[in-house]
Amino acid sequence: MASRSLHPLVAQARAFANQVLRPRAGEFDAAYAVPADVISAMAEQGFLASMLPVEYGGAGLDALSYGQLTAEIGKGCNSARALLTVHTSLVGETLARLGSPDQKLTWLPRLARGESIACFALTEPETGSNASAIKTTYQPVTDGYLLQGRKKWITYGAIADLFLVFATCAGEMSAFLVERGNPGLSTHRITGLLASRGAHLAEIELDNVTVPADALVGRLGAGFSFVANAALFYGRYSIAWAGVAVAEAALEEMVSYARRREQFGKKLRMHQLVQALIADAVAGVHSGRALCEKVAALRDAGDDEAINEANIAKYVTSRLAVKISADAVQVLGANGISERYPVERLYRESKVLEIIEGSTQIQQMLIAEFGIRRYRAPATLRPAGTPPSKESI
Repeated sequence: MASRSLHPLVAQARAFANQVLRPRAGEFDAAYAVPADVISAMAEQGFLASMLPVEYGGAGLDALSYGQLTAEIGKGCNSARALLTVHTSLVGETLARLGSPDQKLTWLPRLARGESIACFALTEPETGSNASAIKTTYQPVTDGYLLQGRKKWITYGAIADLFLVFATCAGEMSAFLVERGNPGLSTHRITGLLASRGAHLAEIELDNVTVPADALVGRLGAGFSFVANAALFYGRYSIAWAGVAVAEAALEEMVSYARRREQFGKKLRMHQLVQALIADAVAGVHSGRALCEKVAALRDAGDDEAINEANIAKYVTSRLAVKISADAVQVLGANGISERYPVERLYRESKVLEIIEGSTQIQQMLIAEFGIRRYRAPATLRPAGTPPSKESI
């Protein structure tokens, strides 16, 4: 699968990451912001339009090319990559699939050009993994809906122009497009973070925000089963590649350091136990990338198995990112905990990948349910005399 021809944007993303993002990623982390000039440059390069339909100004990338592009940007700066996940995947791809014709015509060209930045507002102060329990509400009013509630940990929420907001009414969740200029909407930047410091995280307050009837995305009551689940599939695919990105960046830092650093009279790369860490990291990066490439092929083929495989890939690569970045810190020793070396930041960034777009524990539940349905020994292998199973799966 890796031999397939990739879109030229992937090579552009690699050059942009090496020339612009990687040298400045520590700066963005310290400043708690990917700056406006970098976001504008990402839009000008076409990265924000990458997965959006051509008819709306997008590049119409295939899934593999988009995944590889995401990984290249993620290797350069995880906070810059996060913009692709929320703006292009969670909101852009969701609108392209589920938005009304007017919503697509109004918003997708603006998102493709980077004229408007979009964010995904599902998580709340008291509700994370259990998204069906959100407390933000909506009420039908004349010519629209009234929204009331709070959202938290919203990536790029501090600077977003468009919010895809999820709210409930009488136990049913619906999704709405809310513009920053709506009276009653305010954002509050979040600082003091372990990771994603440059990704403009914010808390969103919706104080009697009125939106027009055509702000509804999809059908009333279909916000969770239809809109959120579709968006989270796109997001998990993006995060799976983010895990590959952080893991590979950590591997590169580990190997580069081991090639030049000497201990006990020889280069670190010559010590067997360091070689073992490098071997594990290489195998991990290759296996994680192969999983993501499989999901890409399934997505492009329109195969529903892509959903389960995306859950598996996100679960595996996020854990690999944590392990490989931790091993990179170990190889660098005391230098590994210094902000002068990128592995300190990569180690912090890796952990957030196990939390966002469905935590590791949520993925374990989903994967276990899939495994229980899919894998069991054939009946011919039952011990002689064992009656047929009455289990219901």
